[in-house]
Amino acid sequence: MEREIKTTADGSKTLYINDLNENYHSHHGALQEAVHVFIKNGLNLVDFYEINILELGFGTGLNVLVTIDEFLKTDKSHIVKFFTIEKYPVNKKEVDELGYDSFFKDSKMKNYYHKIHDCEWNKSTEILPNFHFTKFHCDFFDLKNLDLPKINLVYYDCFGARVQPDLWEKPLFEMVSDKMEKGGLLTTYSSKGSVRRILQELNFKIEKKAGPPGKREMINAVKND
Repeated sequence: MEREIKTTADGSKTLYINDLNENYHSHHGALQEAVHVFIKNGLNLVDFYEINILELGFGTGLNVLVTIDEFLKTDKSHIVKFFTIEKYPVNKKEVDELGYDSFFKDSKMKNYYHKIHDCEWNKSTEILPNFHFTKFHCDFFDLKNLDLPKINLVYYDCFGARVQPDLWEKPLFEMVSDKMEKGGLLTTYSSKGSVRRILQELNFKIEKKAGPPGKREMINAVKND
C-alpha cells in the first residue's frame, strides 16, 4: 500500500493511503482522537489490577503510546498486558517522520516509541516495568487462533466501514467478544447503527458517548456475559 504522511489539525501527523482515500487517524487531530477514544473513554474507565488490552490494529503505534503515557501518570503498581494485531506494518522511515514521541513530556517516550516498533513480532516484550507488549503480524480474522488471556479492554480501531466493511460485521465482533472477560469494555470511534445492533445481539450494553473533535458520537460497549 502506498502511504504518505499528513499533518492533522492538532499538529500531530497521520498516514494516508492513496488507494483507499483513507487516513489512519482523524484529520481533525490524530493525538486528540487517540486520547479521547482510547484513554478518556477506555483505559480510564476500567479498574483492574491487571489490565489486558486488545487493539485492532497497531498501525502507527499511537494508541500504544498514549496508553504508556497514561500508565506513567499512575502509581505503576498495576500490570498492563497490551496485545495488538497488524497485517501491514509501517516502516522505520514512516515511524521517524511521524515523530509521535515529540508530543509527550517524558523524555523516555522516544525510547518506548521506537521499542514498540522495533521489538520482535509474536513475542511478549516488557517495554517498561509492568507494561508488557505483544504485537501479532497477522490478519484480524486470525484473532480466533491467538492464545490470549481474558481481555478487559478492547481498542477497536480498524479502518472505516467505507473501505473495509467486513471489519465492522458480526463475524469479527464475535471473535473479539469470545476473547473478552465479562464486564470488559470495547471502545471505538464508530457510532454506526449497524455496529450498535451487532454488539447488542452479542449481549453488550451500549452507551453512546460524545465523539472526538470532528465527530458527534462514538460507542462504548460492555460485555454482559
